[in-house]
Amino acid sequence: MAKNYFYNLLLTLTNLLFPILSFPYVSRILGPEGIGKAQFAFSLAQYIGLIASIGIPIYGIKEIARHKNDIEARSKIFSELVVIYFITSISLSFIYLLVVFYHPYFNVNRDMYIGASLMILLGFFYIEWLYTGLEQFRSIALRSVLFKIIGLILLYVFIKQRSDFINYLYIMMFSYLGNNILSCFLIRGKVKFTLTHLQLRKHIVPLLLILSTTLASGMYTIMDTVLLGFLSSKAMVGIYIAADKLCNVTLPFVTSMGAILIPKMAKYFADDQTADIQKTLNQNFSFLMFFAVPVACMLALLAPEFITLFSGNEFLPAVGSMRVLSLLPLVIGMGHMFLYMILVPAGKNKEMLFCVLGGVAVFLILNFLLVPRLNALGASIANICTEIVVTAFYFYYIKKYFSFSYQWQLFFKAILSALIFVPVILLLRTLLLPAFIMLMLSSGICALLYIGIQFYVLKNTFVIDIFDFVRSKFKTSEQV
Repeated sequence: MAKNYFYNLLLTLTNLLFPILSFPYVSRILGPEGIGKAQFAFSLAQYIGLIASIGIPIYGIKEIARHKNDIEARSKIFSELVVIYFITSISLSFIYLLVVFYHPYFNVNRDMYIGASLMILLGFFYIEWLYTGLEQFRSIALRSVLFKIIGLILLYVFIKQRSDFINYLYIMMFSYLGNNILSCFLIRGKVKFTLTHLQLRKHIVPLLLILSTTLASGMYTIMDTVLLGFLSSKAMVGIYIAADKLCNVTLPFVTSMGAILIPKMAKYFADDQTADIQKTLNQNFSFLMFFAVPVACMLALLAPEFITLFSGNEFLPAVGSMRVLSLLPLVIGMGHMFLYMILVPAGKNKEMLFCVLGGVAVFLILNFLLVPRLNALGASIANICTEIVVTAFYFYYIKKYFSFSYQWQLFFKAILSALIFVPVILLLRTLLLPAFIMLMLSSGICALLYIGIQFYVLKNTFVIDIFDFVRSKFKTSEQV
């Protein structure tokens, strides 16, 4: 588990650094309009690709994990799922291109939307679920780092003026598709692809249930950008993305522990190991509360500095949206834990569908009510309200079927410890420091005070265990 967490941490840090190194450069050159155009096309193709995936990325992890030690069984499952994915990718690509060619909305920049169709057409190359099910996080992390580095270099080479928003779209697509295609060339020894004796029909019902869930979930995690583009303008999409990217950049970190535990949880549920499930939930919950609460507070309090530094003054209207979306690390972190560590391994597919359908209803109602009046801010309010509703539904069904306990006192301890951020940031802001210095200084001071309060005042056992672990490692290295 330690090695898996290390590689997942590497992937998390890469996901943190890539937007920090890329978005400030791209946003200042392309502006809200250019960012909005590229992101709109990318998100639209991404959502159609989500439909084409027919739930395989989630279903595949569970099925591969169940047959981790049986190469024949997992090879058969892998082959069946890839064939299904191939058929749906081809079919959805055809439908997407028909709409793009014949609907007048896509007359402007039609070539861009046609190019984006590769996201759908080549979607079946996405087999990360195989590596996750086999718990091979090293391969996932190293490939992701490689293509993010290449993508970063391409951004600095090919994004030079406002008209380069199409290049921005293609570079995003390259990073996504290149990683997927390379993963297919590295499966030797893991599975044997075959087209004989396949049983596709047995997967259809569970896949459709998961598809309904992921499709509805994608409605408010991907379609928020698309719907904003239809109901408002591409410039508002750019403003929204500036806030959304800064808040979402922290998500891989707060969900990192849960990501590596999904295969293990699937096995625990299959073997009915309730005690191990509870122990693992406690670990993830402690990790989430300790990190997500202060991250959310810092995002909200330092929104003006974050926007100024990472996007530029042209994006300052995004400050309000960022403050609303600052709750995402906490809310999505909780939802991720409830969904992928309990409901998915437990096979509660119908319940998951009801949860996300409730979220879709809230999402659509709030977007149509708020976006025409409040633009990007309305989309942000709709987004966070939807995530809260869905997470609450997840929790309801978990309480209905299981008797797991949660250390809610850790949440209140984190809130109490983070209150110190308010006077510190307000005091530092009176010094009129440059945005970069303000962020570095306030983050450093607040982090030290937060850890100190958790360790010395509140005696948080999670923090104490971390300190003991680090101390033991130092002692071991000194002895060597």
